[in-house]
Amino acid sequence: MNQGTIAVVTMFGKYQRILRPGLNFKIPLIEQIYKKISIQNRSVELEFQAITVDQANVYFKSMLLFAVQNAEEETIKKVAFKFISEKDLMQTLVRTVEGSIRAFVASKKQAEILTLRKEIVEFVKEQIDYALEEWGYHLLDLKINDITFDKAIIESMSRVVASNNLKAAAENEGQALLITKTKAAEAEGNSIKIAAMAEREAAMLRGQGVALFRAEVAKGMSQAAEEMKQANLDTNVILFSMWTEAIKNFAEYGKGNVIFLDGSSEGMQKTMNQIMGMMHMKQNNQQ
Repeated sequence: MNQGTIAVVTMFGKYQRILRPGLNFKIPLIEQIYKKISIQNRSVELEFQAITVDQANVYFKSMLLFAVQNAEEETIKKVAFKFISEKDLMQTLVRTVEGSIRAFVASKKQAEILTLRKEIVEFVKEQIDYALEEWGYHLLDLKINDITFDKAIIESMSRVVASNNLKAAAENEGQALLITKTKAAEAEGNSIKIAAMAEREAAMLRGQGVALFRAEVAKGMSQAAEEMKQANLDTNVILFSMWTEAIKNFAEYGKGNVIFLDGSSEGMQKTMNQIMGMMHMKQNNQQ
């Protein structure tokens, strides 16, 4: 017998023994080789249709891999005598696998099928392992190569995927716009805050500069007044000088064409009295 093959011998139509690979002898005319059984792996391709719980047609293309369970005599007897022919075995095996898959698919929705390949294989193995053992075989593997639907269902699934992609893209664009607007608002707020802080600092420095200028002016005027008193001169000359300097600056730096100014002696006297009054108030506040 060839390697991978076991022969079943009968005598007068009754099982007698098996012949294993290698050199064997049988009694001529009395012993007959009833069947030669291959213990190598075998495969069969399946194509069938199933219907889901929501009445959608599902088309399967799969490959079934199986083999004789082992080379023991009892197992070989099961393989040899359970079915009349090889055709009957294959028909029964295929119909059993198809029935198990159809039963599983009938309890699921169309949208779930594509993600359940592993669960389908495990369900089929669980359902037919016992039956195969009774026949002397065992299931090695079940490959589901392709799962398809009717054209209308495939087109509707494509539209759903496309709409979901558009929805996701719109959400991403909205999130990006929100982030952009938020960052821009934060940047603008920080800019305003920095500008306000800079303006406050500048105003503080300007105030300090004005205060220092006024202090130096007051210091200079005090020194000039003291020197004039020591020289027995009228201190009102200082006020008159300030008055003339003010008129000069108005004329030199003023942007207008006309300056309304009381240049009479009475107006000058009035202005000088006001300036002196302000100086006396400042001296009283310092005391």
